[in-house]
Amino acid sequence: MDTPGKKRVLSGIQPSGELCISNYIGALKNWISLQDEYECVYLIVDLHSLTVDQVPAELRQRCYSYVAQYLACGIDPEKSLIVVQSHVPEHTELTWVLNTITYMGELNRMTQFKDKSKKQKNINLGLYTYPVLMASDILLYQADLVPVGADQKQHLELSRDLAIRFNGKYSPTFTIPEPFIPKQGARIMSLQDPESKMSKSDKNPNNYISLLDAPNVIMKKFKRAVTDSETEIKYDENRKGLHNLINIYSAYTGKTSDQIEDMYVGKMYSDFKVDLADIVIDALKPIQEEYNKIYNDKGYLDQLLKEGAEKARYQARKTLDKVYRKVGFIKRAR
Repeated sequence: MDTPGKKRVLSGIQPSGELCISNYIGALKNWISLQDEYECVYLIVDLHSLTVDQVPAELRQRCYSYVAQYLACGIDPEKSLIVVQSHVPEHTELTWVLNTITYMGELNRMTQFKDKSKKQKNINLGLYTYPVLMASDILLYQADLVPVGADQKQHLELSRDLAIRFNGKYSPTFTIPEPFIPKQGARIMSLQDPESKMSKSDKNPNNYISLLDAPNVIMKKFKRAVTDSETEIKYDENRKGLHNLINIYSAYTGKTSDQIEDMYVGKMYSDFKVDLADIVIDALKPIQEEYNKIYNDKGYLDQLLKEGAEKARYQARKTLDKVYRKVGFIKRAR
């Protein structure tokens, strides 16, 4: 870390559910393209995942699987830092300090907490203070830029507010993070419910295409995808199901919606869906082959995560030492 002249980008994914094509199109694809221009820190935010009930063995397996998928998709550990959040205890240590300067009113306004509270029975304190832990993730590494979607924008604003508040109270300590708006394709929606975004945590597996889905499963899911009773293949926002499928086609081929329309003049939905499935199957094949090699080498994954944690803790410790000194703690003997 600390590459002179390079800005630092930080992002992470919670290890819940199965990474799907919307995660690739919306996040991982951009992460890969950022590696040469920026100093990148990519987290598996496993501490955040405890805000919902987890089966411990499954959570552990998913964390390994996510790391292997990051690598298989093209995240290069020689260029980027891959870190499991719980391997760096400074995340939770900084969270406590930030808790003491976070106002209840700020957390009460968080729309994600309100939304999740309606959907799950386990409404816990971790879910409520989730945005403070997220602020800690960002500020600990002095991140300059944070890629954010619409659902995380409010959390980044809190991170900025807390950094400014701490800097004002004690003296400049934290970099004020800026939102990074990558060149994004269209938002990818659920295959069965195109009013909702495609989610890796969806309870209905027919709603998403997992990065690890077998070819026959991918074909079946696309064939079943919701369209409408029309016959012409047109890119129309009001025809949400077809609109979503054309967006996926465009994201994987680079073709514009006009080009796709021209290709399917006089053809049926079934032709389009089969072609789209084949495109996605071909795109995922090399990722799946690489994943299988990496995932089955636990020794390699453990060593990679050990090295990632050591590098991350070097930066995290520097930040936390500053914070502890400024709030008045006695310096820890080494």
